[in-house]
Amino acid sequence: MMESLLIANRGEIARRIIRTAKTAGIRTIAVYSEADAGLPFVKEADEAIAIGPPPARESYLSQERILEAARKTGAAAIHPGYGFLSENAEFAEAVEKAGIIWVGAPPSAIRAMGLKDAAKELMQAAGVPVTPGYLGPDQSQEKLAAEAAAIGFPVLIKAVAGGGGKGMRRVDRPQDFSELLSSCRREAAASFGDDRVLIERYIANPRHIEVQVFADQHGNCVHLFERDCSLQRRHQKVIEEAPAPGIDTATRAAICDAAVKAAKAVNYVGAGTIEFIADASQGLRPDRIWFMEMNTRLQVEHPVTEAITGEDLVLWQLTVASGEPLPRSQGEITMSGWAIEARLYAENPAAGYLPSTGRLEHLKLPKTVRVDSGVEQGDEITAFYDPMIAKIIAHGPNREAALSRLAAACAGIEVWPVRSNAGLLARVAADPDFRAARIDTGFLDRHGESLVATEPDETAIDKAATALSKAANGDPWSVLTGFRIAGPGDGRVRVRIDGHLHWGRVRPDLEANSVEVDEKTVLFDAGNAWPIGLPHAGEVEASQGSGDGAILSPMPGLVISVDVAEGDTVAKGDRLLTVEAMKMEHTLRAPFDGIVGKLQVSTGGRVSENQLVVTVMKEQA
Repeated sequence: MMESLLIANRGEIARRIIRTAKTAGIRTIAVYSEADAGLPFVKEADEAIAIGPPPARESYLSQERILEAARKTGAAAIHPGYGFLSENAEFAEAVEKAGIIWVGAPPSAIRAMGLKDAAKELMQAAGVPVTPGYLGPDQSQEKLAAEAAAIGFPVLIKAVAGGGGKGMRRVDRPQDFSELLSSCRREAAASFGDDRVLIERYIANPRHIEVQVFADQHGNCVHLFERDCSLQRRHQKVIEEAPAPGIDTATRAAICDAAVKAAKAVNYVGAGTIEFIADASQGLRPDRIWFMEMNTRLQVEHPVTEAITGEDLVLWQLTVASGEPLPRSQGEITMSGWAIEARLYAENPAAGYLPSTGRLEHLKLPKTVRVDSGVEQGDEITAFYDPMIAKIIAHGPNREAALSRLAAACAGIEVWPVRSNAGLLARVAADPDFRAARIDTGFLDRHGESLVATEPDETAIDKAATALSKAANGDPWSVLTGFRIAGPGDGRVRVRIDGHLHWGRVRPDLEANSVEVDEKTVLFDAGNAWPIGLPHAGEVEASQGSGDGAILSPMPGLVISVDVAEGDTVAKGDRLLTVEAMKMEHTLRAPFDGIVGKLQVSTGGRVSENQLVVTVMKEQA
């Protein structure tokens, strides 16, 4: 085994590699950009070298700087992780030329599998089934359009050098082909410097099935079973699991044998993944599964394979790179239970999955399942790199048990003020269709609205009320509780959550799962984060809109009195009008000294929640 190892990567995968290397007694060396100087992987390595400013092209993608760091530290080997330079044949050759062990695939294999058209031709020659389509050299628009028509619409246009969902277009009609082809070519040229494309049959009910393969320098090659990575958004994986639900013994044998055949065809060495596309419209069958591509590196989702096999795949990589044979033969590799991985991203599903950046002022990750994370509370999520916060991996004796553990784990995640998709992950894991394995790559597109929480449920409101009661100074009930003309108040309160007003009931039996962050209480419910506080604008019954002094009704109800007229001068706290809802009266008061502007309602009229009812304008000095 090598004595020292430089990890040419960052974050979660760098920590993962460091963890295994240390158990093997290997000295670890981290490289980091200026943006990552304070991250855990830098502190956990035995040695760390700065390699440049935040942009990846000036740090993690700089071959010269990484090789210089290796020379400076006397690194015996380099592990590229995934992403960045992990599938760069030129870098792999440079590492080997420098006399350093490359913990990755042979440069020849990287090149052979790097271009989709060449890889498919190679697989066809090796007897591996490939998706019906056109892989030819004639790239004229006329030829491509004719081939698409021969295949039959819909078809997929895919960049020959593509990856990560880029350079891919679905075409449903012949009249759209020319425009989408041009768009695909532009993106491919910008992303990969190569605008060549291939045409494939579009699979209506696609499942993404992949097989983990491993080969050594002695001619041995094995598989470690399959994974299902069908739950995706914009061609990016979100949840992966092993084994694939609904696969039978014959189909598993066929796809795993094809994967080993594919690896042997390129004289593969190390960890690799053979990806297949399956038409699941008639279930998973050997004759409806086709080769898609090969990833000549370790995959993000490798932990689910580790969970069901009990093997450490990073240790296998280090073993093979050291020239030793595979730790196990095919017959010695067994599968136990079910494992599911969810990718926790810094993004806001309710805002169209926009990335979310900033300091992780509060971060609570589950302790009941395996968590691979590159950050800790207090660290910064920057705009320079992948937005993944952590991978949540649940293992159980069967799929139902693994899903239940995953759902509970994701529901307990707390992230603030950076937004995350934890709530979405919890809902997916509990979704009846997902639990019944009625899945394909379009699952999130079809179920998106029902899986994204836009406001908390009633229990969360109760928790918010309890949190406020605990956080408030003095006796808050004089301003928080509802007033009833005949009889005592009913203990209900109004709270503002993420900009919206809600009803809640003080319930001492509930534990408020909340924290104080920058003088704001944040309620965490089922993976979602809701910033809460007292309704503002001078009186809890009044709320300001986006305009200064715009008073919104906090609830739907009946206007039972209007106490001012347009042009009246009012002081802060003066009553403006009263709304009745659910047999309770709610007085809206002036937020500051001013003049009553436009009245939008009259006595006897009905209002809806957040409807503008009146404006108050500040007097000019």
